[in-house]
Amino acid sequence: MVTQRDYYEVLGVPRTASPDDLKGAFRRLARQYHPDVNKAHDAEERFKEINEAYAVLSDPEKRAAYDRFGHAGLNGMGGMPDFTTVDFSDIFEEFFGFGSSRRQRNGPRRGADLTYTIELSFEEAVFGVEKEVEITRDETCSACKGSGAEPGTSPIRCANCGGRGEVRTVRQTFLGSMVQVTTCPTCNGKGEVIQTPCKNCRGRGIERRTVKKVVPIPAGVDNDIQIRLAGEGQPGVNGGPNGNLFIKVIVRPHKFFRRREHDILLDLSINIAQAALGAEVEIPTVDGMTKLRIPPGTQPGKVLSLKGKGVPHLRGGGRGDQLVIINVEVPTRLTSEQRDLFEKLAGTLGSEVLPQEKGFMDLLRDVFGG
Repeated sequence: MVTQRDYYEVLGVPRTASPDDLKGAFRRLARQYHPDVNKAHDAEERFKEINEAYAVLSDPEKRAAYDRFGHAGLNGMGGMPDFTTVDFSDIFEEFFGFGSSRRQRNGPRRGADLTYTIELSFEEAVFGVEKEVEITRDETCSACKGSGAEPGTSPIRCANCGGRGEVRTVRQTFLGSMVQVTTCPTCNGKGEVIQTPCKNCRGRGIERRTVKKVVPIPAGVDNDIQIRLAGEGQPGVNGGPNGNLFIKVIVRPHKFFRRREHDILLDLSINIAQAALGAEVEIPTVDGMTKLRIPPGTQPGKVLSLKGKGVPHLRGGGRGDQLVIINVEVPTRLTSEQRDLFEKLAGTLGSEVLPQEKGFMDLLRDVFGG
């Protein structure tokens, strides 16, 4: 006499398993032991055992009887489980192709996304701008209005599938007769065939067009930022929504400025006299020329800040700063008059030199955090 295994043991789940746990275990084991996939000699018997266990445990009434009386509790319920009462369609779909519906295969589908790259000047990225772009994408055919049929004609019902968009074939398995549903090869699931295709789009219902769009670029964008224009991508299928258009931003380098997050950096060279005595100089900013005061005794690497002269925050909240990095130029050639003046100055300064605790690059790292 053959001893039947415990159904929970067969599926590898505890007795407290939820319906979702049971279904997940059955999916995994059925995929593993299906005879079309697993060629082991005992695969078919194992697969039958798995199906039998799931047929019982997925039925609340049979599961309750089994939990209370074991296999004997099923004897009064017709003995072996009735597989026709169990919905395996969504599970067998994974490796049989059973159970799919026309709605699933031919339902609305979202259109594909498109990507367009736009190049901006440094100032355009800082302050924002509107740019006109030309995008090539599919549009509804202007001649047939998307039907695919030549104007004056209409699609007719598919004779192969009777307008259902699917054909059904019966397949014999060890579980009995099972119906396999496939997309109709004649109408490709549409349920209609076009006898006279539109000459403009060749029956596709769509045509390739180049359209112009004005894209608003917000202030403060930077390299590789993407701007999404909803619904401006490829058209959807079967009434589905359009895809999106993503604008990728590339910012051209500036002659003077560099960017660090929301701050703008400017390297400024001054002479020794300006560094020692101080000066007021005119410097460029993205807002135009402005005056900058150089304090007396300014050292190389000194960073002076112009508040609010940087890049606007994308989501509002003000602007960053412009940071001016001072470089003191030492002259390499002197006139005789300049040499005399430097020699007199040197005599008043003395010749003692002291080691410096930090070098120029160390000071820069301290200023910029790393």
